[in-house]
Amino acid sequence: MLNLQITPHFPSHNISGEERRRRLQPLINKADWVGLRFVSETTHSRGFRNEKPETNSVSFDCGVMVEVLVNGHFGYAGTSDVSASGINRAFDKAATLAKVASHKKVFAFSAEQRPKAVGTYRSPYFRSIDSMTLEEISDTLQKASRVLKASEKIVNTEAAVGLIETTIHYLTSSGTDTLQEFLMTTNNFQATAQDTTDTQTRTDHGGRGRCYQIGLEAFDQAEILKTCEKIGEQALELLAAPNCPSETMDLILDPDHMLIQIHESIGHPLELDRILGDERNYAGWSFVKPSDFGQLQYGSKLMNISFDPSYPGEFASYGFDDCGNPAKKELLIKDGILVRGLGSLESQARSGLPGVANFRSASWNRAPIDRMANINLEPGNSSLQAMIEQTERGLFIQSNMSWSIDDYRNKFQFGAEYAQLIENGKLTTTVKNPNYRGITVPFWNSLKAVGNAEEMEIYGSPWCGKGEPSQVIRVGHGSPPCLFSNIEVFGGGK
Repeated sequence: MLNLQITPHFPSHNISGEERRRRLQPLINKADWVGLRFVSETTHSRGFRNEKPETNSVSFDCGVMVEVLVNGHFGYAGTSDVSASGINRAFDKAATLAKVASHKKVFAFSAEQRPKAVGTYRSPYFRSIDSMTLEEISDTLQKASRVLKASEKIVNTEAAVGLIETTIHYLTSSGTDTLQEFLMTTNNFQATAQDTTDTQTRTDHGGRGRCYQIGLEAFDQAEILKTCEKIGEQALELLAAPNCPSETMDLILDPDHMLIQIHESIGHPLELDRILGDERNYAGWSFVKPSDFGQLQYGSKLMNISFDPSYPGEFASYGFDDCGNPAKKELLIKDGILVRGLGSLESQARSGLPGVANFRSASWNRAPIDRMANINLEPGNSSLQAMIEQTERGLFIQSNMSWSIDDYRNKFQFGAEYAQLIENGKLTTTVKNPNYRGITVPFWNSLKAVGNAEEMEIYGSPWCGKGEPSQVIRVGHGSPPCLFSNIEVFGGGK
């Protein structure tokens, strides 16, 4: 292997900040308002399958989104040509689209939906991306792949890491000048076990692995090998385990599974543009109505859900959203009552409802829409051990494997990789193919206990899809373990 170094550079389109500012100046008086959002991203991907290298790539993407306001309507045009002439052509296209569409606009917007903001944001980290060589990273991944193969019954192992550097420089005619630099790390480890009658896969946290906005401190070899040893052993354990029983019982969800529960049954249904009907023909509507805010008992009084893009190290932290709105922590659900939606300044103006700084785009070639960022369940005062001890008959579930939810984000069914029965206050038998189903509001009202701050864990996903044209974006979710009462549980598979 070559002893190569990864060079951090926070790519910037090969033009300086001052040059980007100069690109804006000739456009300022050509529209009611204009903005330029320069985005560049470098992604390093390394992966091993069955101890052999499978992925070794570096990708680079950059461009600029030109946004204009004409006759109360916003128009967009993206281009990878960041020269003055390239940006001017994109401006002309965006202005034309805005002018034509303004005759059928659903709402008259103004520059108030694009507040002036000046500032910087930079991901926190202790070990920079150049603190390890590619040889060292590959050595760790190969060793991880080897440790995952705990037996000849392990028929497939995977070990992968992603290192992502992103720069967003946002400039507008109203004086906004924000520079944000992100360093993100992801890793994922997986073992698949097989015998004559069954196949079981165990991963690091439901196949999403660890997704953080931190540096290579997240890529510690000793911790990785310890995790992989456990994954391989549990894959074998699942082969010999009985199928999950089908009955109504109490349910404890581990933080790594709470990710999908929060994401699907809280995050998506609270998006204001979805509530307004913008997603209806693609990814569904929402059971939430505008009149529900301030009224709906979404969950039990133990339920406190925050939008928190300031949480250090969480995957979707940032300082400003993509319309320049400064990001801050807000409670979406307080003591079980729905109080705030996931809506940008545009959606807030349209709906008259309170929202957050969540106007986000997937890249330079997508217009921002209402998106989740870090959506967290705030800690309570219980503990996992206390939840187990108070449960007479229940199931402790870890690592989401499958999900299904209707187009109103109401009825759902989730499956997981690994579960243990709880009998008379103790963890007993490991069971495979665990699933459970419910309806969003009754489910969250069954919340019986919430773990404490010491048991709070943060996870993320790089694959949240929404919008037309499609946008895949990064989200973060944090939670302690939680206990729910009287949930319908059932087995699947063989």
